[in-house]
Amino acid sequence: MNQENVNNAAPERYARVLTWNIHRAIGSDLRYDLDRIINLIKPHDPDIVALQEVDSRGKDQTNLPLAALRKVLGSHTAEARTIVAPDGHYGHVLISRWPMHDVNIHELHVSKRETRCAIEATIESPFGYIRVIAAHLGLRPNEIRPQLDVFEPLVRGDPDADPSIMPGGLLMMGDFNDWHGRVRSTLTTLIPTHTMQRTFPSWRPMLNLDRIYCRPGRALLRSWIDTTARRASDHLPVYAEVDLAAMAMERAPANLAIPQAVAN
Repeated sequence: MNQENVNNAAPERYARVLTWNIHRAIGSDLRYDLDRIINLIKPHDPDIVALQEVDSRGKDQTNLPLAALRKVLGSHTAEARTIVAPDGHYGHVLISRWPMHDVNIHELHVSKRETRCAIEATIESPFGYIRVIAAHLGLRPNEIRPQLDVFEPLVRGDPDADPSIMPGGLLMMGDFNDWHGRVRSTLTTLIPTHTMQRTFPSWRPMLNLDRIYCRPGRALLRSWIDTTARRASDHLPVYAEVDLAAMAMERAPANLAIPQAVAN
C-alpha cells in the first residue's frame, strides 16, 4: 500500500477494550513480573485498558509500572492512587491510545475501609467521543450503596452538557467485586449489556467479578477471556470488541436514575 492510500484509509470502526486486576503483577508463583503482564496483553492489541492493583511501591523509581505500561498500551493515561507511601503508590489506571478529556477521579471511600476510586474520562476515538468509567469497588456489602450513589451522576451524565461532546455511549469497566450480585442487578437496568465470563479465581474461575458494561448494548459485539494468563494474576483478563460508531452516535438518556441499592 502506498503512502497516499495509508493516509486516506478510513478509521477503524471497532475497538478492543480490556479490564484486568493484575494483582500487583504478582502471579500464582508468587513472582513479581510486570513483563509477563505486558506480554500477555500485547497480542490482543487493546485500544482502551483498565488495570487494577497497579503497584509502584518498592520499585525502581526510574522504571515505574505505569511508565512501562504506557510504552506498550497507549500514551494517554489517568491514574487513581488509592494508597500513597514514601516508596511509591498503589491504585488503578486507565490507558488509551486516543486522547482523553475531562478526566475526573471520583472517591468511593467508605470510612474505615480501603480507599476506592472511579476514573471518569471522555475518550476522543476516531468515530467521536465516548465516556469511560474505570472502577475498583469494595469487597464488603456495606460499601455498595454509597458507591452506587456515586455512580448515579456518572452513568446519567450531565443533562446540560453539549450533546456533541457528552455522548450517551458509555463503557464502565473494572473489578466490581460483586460477590453478592447487587452491583449487577443495579447496573444492568442502566447499562443494558455486560460481559459474562467468570474471572476469579484465575486457576478455577467461578465468579464474574471483572466486567465490561456497554451502552448502547448493540455496541458490545463480542467478549472473551485469556486463560493463558491464569498464572500471572489471581484474576483473568476480560476483553471486548465494541462498535465505536454505535457508541459515538448514542445520546445520554434523559432522567436516567439508579434505583436505590437495598441495605443490609
